[in-house]
Amino acid sequence: MEKRAIQEKILRKLMSVKPPKWGNSHTEEDNLVKGLPSHLRGAKVVEKAIKELFQLEFLTKAKKTGEWHVSLNPSKKEEIYRFLKIPPT
Repeated sequence: MEKRAIQEKILRKLMSVKPPKWGNSHTEEDNLVKGLPSHLRGAKVVEKAIKELFQLEFLTKAKKTGEWHVSLNPSKKEEIYRFLKIPPT
């Protein structure tokens, strides 16, 4: 699985869960790899893919309940939709 496909899978997952993980709605950072094949979890390509999503500011991180939590950056919504090649809502 290539880096771009991993990034798309992570972003789409965060957008499709109920409630979607935009802004104040967040999930534990460990949950980002759930849904990926088990042989990829912990792989360098996955770590690079997630790191790049933070560098693009598509994901934000905050310390909540003693754990790092992440959410989609609402101010980057249009860019995320373009990245995923879907029309913005």
